Amino acid sequence: MRRPRRRGVVTPLVAHSQEMDKERSPAQSSSRSAATISLTRTERTIIVSLWSKISTQVDVIGTKTLERLFSCYPQAKTYFPHFDLHTGSAQLRAHGSRVLAAVGDAEKSIDNVTSALSKLSELHAYVLRVDPVNFKFLSHCLLVTLASHFPADFTADAHAAWDKFLSIVSGVLTEKYR
Repeated sequence: MRRPRRRGVVTPLVAHSQEMDKERSPAQSSSRSAATISLTRTERTIIVSLWSKISTQVDVIGTKTLERLFSCYPQAKTYFPHFDLHTGSAQLRAHGSRVLAAVGDAEKSIDNVTSALSKLSELHAYVLRVDPVNFKFLSHCLLVTLASHFPADFTADAHAAWDKFLSIVSGVLTEKYR
């Protein structure tokens, strides 16, 4: 049996969303549409701050992220038939570094992720034909890897900010599929 919806009740999630909207600049708020996700100043600061630590370990974090992806979501292996997918292989390290370099490009262009990743989006959509759900899987695996590598820095706010940022990145990478 479904519960009836109560109108006018502000849940903690709604209250948090309203607080975050107050942090947005007027330009962000006025140009915001339902299809667009935007980051608050606080979220941007969190992402940039943690990225400064991630950028020194791109090869390790990228490799661990891909290993986790292939372990948890083995169907993703189908896009890498030519790779040596054994733990710590040179190909995994190289591709993991490339993946994290793309996340770094998105972080550098945090105000315009679409232009920063447009060529990568076209490559994955038109040439590689990667199933878009894999970007969400990869995002999840990156979040878990970040949490395990930076437990003190990966607070609930950092988790929320990075989840939102990676949702933006995933959204940009799947734009060409539409």
